[in-house]
Parts: sequence; structure tokens; C-alpha cells
Amino acid sequence: MSKNHLPSELPTQIQLLQAEINHLQMEIDDVNQRTSVFENLLRAKIEDEIIEEQELSLLYKQQKKAKKAKRLAQKKRGKNFDRTGILSSNQPKPIPVNNSMEQEQRKQLYREAMLYVHPDKFSMQTDKLDLATEITTKLIEIYRSGDLTALKAYHAHIFSGNTLIAPPKNQDPSKGPELTFLKIELKKLQKELTEAKNKHTYKVLTEYENPMSFLDELKTYYKDRLMKLRRRTRS
Repeated sequence: MSKNHLPSELPTQIQLLQAEINHLQMEIDDVNQRTSVFENLLRAKIEDEIIEEQELSLLYKQQKKAKKAKRLAQKKRGKNFDRTGILSSNQPKPIPVNNSMEQEQRKQLYREAMLYVHPDKFSMQTDKLDLATEITTKLIEIYRSGDLTALKAYHAHIFSGNTLIAPPKNQDPSKGPELTFLKIELKKLQKELTEAKNKHTYKVLTEYENPMSFLDELKTYYKDRLMKLRRRTRS
């Protein structure tokens, strides 16, 4: 094809990545929705067992906690109890916190992005309010994870204008960090899809000739589980 017949605009790498991300997200949503419907159907058949298992599990945890407190009280009365809480000099040292310079960089990136897209700025623009809320939720999640690389990439993503919230006029977005973010997002969604498809109930739904026959396996599991919990919580 000659140059004169080439399309006026070819998809950019960012657009191709975004399209792949959108496709993956749709597939994940479909898998999760199908799995959820199936699981709800199963739960409706064994509601009593599920409720009793939850109640007994909570009771068992409470009993273990009470026993631990009792042992600690007995230990405090013993002559060898260490009131400082330092049991030995060769205790493993606590993991050091991140470099203070890195922490400061994370805080600065987070504050810049948060102030730029905070939902309060768009309270009068209902079309952007939900989007800003979604972006800030993601921003908080990345900041709390402590991943500086991911935070840098998402910071660049926000200021690039690809969130549909326009960047400042004097901003010259860097496509390198933007591509980095989309590649990270793509990898994350690929992993999420794999995990969704590897979920046991989804495999039952897609691989069993009669998925509802799995109900018999569940009833056998809960019968054994409840028997053990009743025995453990017997006073």
C-alpha cells in the first residue's frame, strides 16, 4: 500500500494497550459474574450449614483467645516472666522502614496527584465526580501499598490526561511513564483473570457435566467440618 493510501491515524501503543485492558476487564467481569451466580445458588442450598460453621468458628476463636490469655496470666505469675517483653537478645530485628528520602518522594507524588484529582474539586461537575472518586480510590490503594514505581507510573497516568481529566496547560506528559502504568495494569489484570478462572467453583461450573452435583461434595465437607468444630467447642 502506498503512503497516499495509509490511514490518516494509526492506533498508538497506548490505545492498543488500553483496548487490551478493556477486553481483559470485560472477560474478568463475565467470569466473576458467572461464578457469583453459581456460588449464590449453592449457598442457598446449604444456608444452615454455612451459618452454623461461621458461629462455631467464631466461638472456637474466642475460646482459643481466652485460653491464651489464661496461659499468659499464669506465665506472669511465674518467676521467669520477662516484664519487658524482651525474651532473648537474639530476637530477630524488626524490618527497617523504607528510606526516608523514598518516603518523602512517595508523599510528594501522592499529594500532587490527590490535590489534582480530589473529588471535591468536581462537586459541581457530576460527569467527572464519579471518575475523580475512582481515580483517588486507586491512588490511595497504590500509595498505601508502598510501591514507589507503581505510584510514579500512576502519577504520570493522571497528569497525562488519559484519565479524561485534562492536565494543566503547561504540563508536558511523558508517554514513557504512561506506558509503564498501562503495562503494569495489563499484567495485573492478566493475573486477576488467571486467578478468577482457577477458582474452584468456576472450574466446577465449566468442567463438571452437572455442576450442581458439587453440592454433594459441599455437604460432605460441611458435615465433617461441623463435627470437628462441635467437638472442639464442647465445654
